[in-house]
Amino acid sequence: MRWLKRNWFLIGLVVLIPLGIMLGTRLSPEAIDRIETATGPRATSYLVAVILFLMSYSLDSRQLGRSLRYPGPVIFACLVNYGLTPLLAWPLMGLQLQDDLAIGLMIAATVPCTMAAASVWTRKAGGNDAVSLLVTMLTNGLCFLFTPLWLSVIVTSSFEFDTFAMMQRLIVSALIPATLGQLARLSPRLRQFATDYKPGVGAVAQVCVLIIVFAAAFLKAGPQLGGNGKVGIGVAPFLVVGMSCIAVHLTAMFIAWHGSRRLGIAREDRVAIAFAGSQKTLPIGLLVANHFGGFALFPMLMYHASQLFIDTWIAERMADTDQ
Repeated sequence: MRWLKRNWFLIGLVVLIPLGIMLGTRLSPEAIDRIETATGPRATSYLVAVILFLMSYSLDSRQLGRSLRYPGPVIFACLVNYGLTPLLAWPLMGLQLQDDLAIGLMIAATVPCTMAAASVWTRKAGGNDAVSLLVTMLTNGLCFLFTPLWLSVIVTSSFEFDTFAMMQRLIVSALIPATLGQLARLSPRLRQFATDYKPGVGAVAQVCVLIIVFAAAFLKAGPQLGGNGKVGIGVAPFLVVGMSCIAVHLTAMFIAWHGSRRLGIAREDRVAIAFAGSQKTLPIGLLVANHFGGFALFPMLMYHASQLFIDTWIAERMADTDQ
């Protein structure tokens, strides 16, 4: 039971993605239209807004004093997250066997840091979670600017992409809800509620993420992977993009760790830089991927799931050493 309680979200991803795909392969175009009409065209945007409000609401920003006074580690982590990871993913686009997966890889590389996992893993590894928290807030607050700009530079050379429309969507679905979540903490009563029920608030947000994941697999991926007599694209493209996601994540973490060591940054801050610099958030990634459609959502799912498994192991090893 303890293991299930700790890993229920990962189990949900493992179960719901193939289940959604399997059920989606049997959907007719008419059924898809009826479902999307019933749920509304902006259902994903609304759910992402709820997720980011809840995750922001549960973040205690009062811990940030020291990180604001000595911003070097935060700046370096943000540069890795928004500057290095897209550059690492860019050349790997040419290796992808499907255009949608190439776009999805860049989406995974250009979205911001995870809203909660970076701080959780940083704390578990004995690092300074105030640094990871500030990186989380800054990268998510600026995602409406940097994610569309990176995609406009890299993606629009080959694919049609409305940068301004993406900025508007991220402002409404990401920036505003995250800001409102922090503003809600100004009320002592609401702040105490967030503190007392933080696990529950986080669980509700994660359930919303699983709903988005299942809907994407059911309504987008499933029909394209064999519904209505269509031929699937095979296993090889997914293996290539999955390995590419892992390579980008681990390379970014390696450079973040050793680069911050070369800069003379303390170990506690280096731990935060390693996790916050290389991790990517799932809700915003799915929101952006839905803007493109097709198989673009798969790399974001692969990046997020693999980083949770890999970083759990890395955090445990870091906790056993002070080097």
